[in-house]
Amino acid sequence: MKQSKKIIISIVFILMGAFSNAQTLKVMTYNIRLDVASDGENDWNHRKDYFTSQIQFYNPDIFGVQEARPNQVVDISTSLLEYNNVGIGRDGIGQGESSNIFYKKERFTVKESNTFWLSETPNKISKGWDAAYNRVCTYALFKDLKTKQLFWVFNTHLDHIGVAARTKGIQLILSKIKELNTKNYPVILMGDLNSEPQEDRMITLKKTMDDCRDVTQEKPFGPYGTFNNFKHNEPVTKLIDYVFISKNSILKVKKYAVLSDSKDLKYPSDHLPVYVEISFK
Repeated sequence: MKQSKKIIISIVFILMGAFSNAQTLKVMTYNIRLDVASDGENDWNHRKDYFTSQIQFYNPDIFGVQEARPNQVVDISTSLLEYNNVGIGRDGIGQGESSNIFYKKERFTVKESNTFWLSETPNKISKGWDAAYNRVCTYALFKDLKTKQLFWVFNTHLDHIGVAARTKGIQLILSKIKELNTKNYPVILMGDLNSEPQEDRMITLKKTMDDCRDVTQEKPFGPYGTFNNFKHNEPVTKLIDYVFISKNSILKVKKYAVLSDSKDLKYPSDHLPVYVEISFK
């Protein structure tokens, strides 16, 4: 009888552990730096193996990339076979940089996905306001195959030159979230926003969504900043990459980190990734 109780208790703990793991979502946003030969020793071909090793080590369930050129998306996809991805280039399918979202294909299914342009004409290839380049936001409605939970993920890269483009881009994304999220599912917004926390657009954004750094249960880990500019010998203090969650939702941030891993005194990108562990209440 005692042995039977022990077996039952063991099974219960195993099931509780499996359920707990299923309820935790590990997400990452990562500006991977476009593939450009002029980067010399920091060229993508010198970085990609360590980049994929880093992803494999932290094992995010979902990660969004920015500045990914088509060949980089292929490299990531062929090295990380456990992931599928959604998204298209800012200059069209298979053209230009993209903000693709990668996800564990055995855990999630995509119910809906699309890409829109941060411009006055978001449904067609276009450059908005005072932006230097075309900019996009890719989104997907995911269903967790274990828990059946549905949630949205939006991934974007705001312009680095146009002030109006950054402000209007955020406004457009929030408007799109409101338009799409008619059933009030949890929302995760991530990306390189090319904006520091004290800027007006970020203060406005925080009225609608929570910065994971601000609401994490555990103390933030790693450097404050995310843009390293490949300068391994200098402190990283410029924070422009973020993960946000919808306010008053069932999402709770357990851990937040900026990852400063390097190899042979070289970073895998000119940005550090933001890693967050989120639970569903």
